Amino acid sequence: MNLAAAANETLAHNSNVLVYSAMAIYTLAFVAHMAEWVFGSRSKVARTAAALTPNATAAAPATVTAERQGGGTAVLERPKVITKSAAGSRDVPDGPGAAGGTEKGDLYGRIAISLTVLAWALHVGGVITRALSVQRAPWGNMYEFSTTFAAVATGIYLLLLVLKKNVRWIGLPLITTVLLDLGLAVSVLYTASDQLVPALHSYWLWIHVSCAILSGAVLYLGAVATLLFLFRDRHEAKLADPAGKQPGAFASSVLERLPSAASLDKFAYRVNATVFPLWTFTIIAGAIWAEAAWGRYWGWDPKEVWSFITWVAYAGYLHARATAGWKGRKAAWLGLIAFACYLFNYYGVNIFVTGLHSYAGV
Repeated sequence: MNLAAAANETLAHNSNVLVYSAMAIYTLAFVAHMAEWVFGSRSKVARTAAALTPNATAAAPATVTAERQGGGTAVLERPKVITKSAAGSRDVPDGPGAAGGTEKGDLYGRIAISLTVLAWALHVGGVITRALSVQRAPWGNMYEFSTTFAAVATGIYLLLLVLKKNVRWIGLPLITTVLLDLGLAVSVLYTASDQLVPALHSYWLWIHVSCAILSGAVLYLGAVATLLFLFRDRHEAKLADPAGKQPGAFASSVLERLPSAASLDKFAYRVNATVFPLWTFTIIAGAIWAEAAWGRYWGWDPKEVWSFITWVAYAGYLHARATAGWKGRKAAWLGLIAFACYLFNYYGVNIFVTGLHSYAGV
C-alpha cells in the first residue's frame, strides 16, 4: 500500500469516527430537546396557548388558576386562545414556543441548541473528511448522500436560528430525523470509500447532486411544518368549538407551544415555494448531465420519472395554495404526498428499482 492510499484510508477512518461522535452528541441534544418540551410545559401560568390574550374572539373556555400572593389568594383567569387573525390583520400571534415560557424549559432548549451546534460541527467535519479521502464530492452513493443531507438540513435549521427566526419548534423532530438518517446510513447504507464509475466523473456531480441535497433539506423542513400544521389546525378547531370534545392535557401541553396553524402553514408554503425553482433546476441539470454521460437528455429512467413526479406534485401543491378551494388542510396533505414522492425517489428507486442511476451503488 502506497502512502497516498494509506492516507486516504486514515481519512476515511477519521470520517467514520467523526460521524459516530456526531451521532453521540446528537443523542444528547435529543434528550435535551425532550427535556425542553417536558419541563417547558410545567408552568401553571406561563404554559399558555398560541396567542394568549384576554380579548380573543375565537377561543377555548377560560380556566381559573389560583396563586398565592402576599398571604392572600389571587384568582387569575387564564387568557383565551386566538385561533383566527384579527380584522385587518394577516397574522396570528404565536405561542411561547417549545420552552413554554418557563425558565427551566428555556435552559434545556439552549443546552439542546448548543449540543446541536457541536454535533453539527463534528458532522460537517466527517463529511469533509470523507470528501478528502475519496478526493471528490462526498455524495457519490447513498451513504454519502444521507450523511450530507442530514448535515445540510441541520445547518439550515441553525442558520434560521442565527437569523432569529422562530423555529425552535423544529429542533426535536429535526434531531430525531437526523439520528434515524445517520443510523440508517452507518448500519445499512454504508459504503467504503471508493472512486466512482466514469459516468459520474463530471463537474455536474457537484452541481446536480448538491442542488438535490439542498432542495431536499429545505423540502424536509417544509414537510415538518406541514405535518405539525395538521395537528395544530385540528387542535385550534377543537378550541374554537366549546361544545365539542376539548383537547386532552398532553395534547394541549405540546400543541399549544407550537406556532399558530396559520404561521405553520405560511412557513411551509414559503420554504416550499422558495426552493421549488432550485428543484426545477436540479432536474434540468440532471438532464444536461445525462446528455453528456449517455447521449440523451431524457430517457424515462425510474429516477428521472420520479424526479418529474415529485416536481409535478410540488407544482400541484403550490397551485393549490393559490386556489381558494384548496387552501389549508387539503393543500397540506398534497404537500406531504409531494415530500413522500421525494423520499421514494431517493430510497425506493435507489434500493428497489433497477435503472441507469443504480450504478452508484448503495
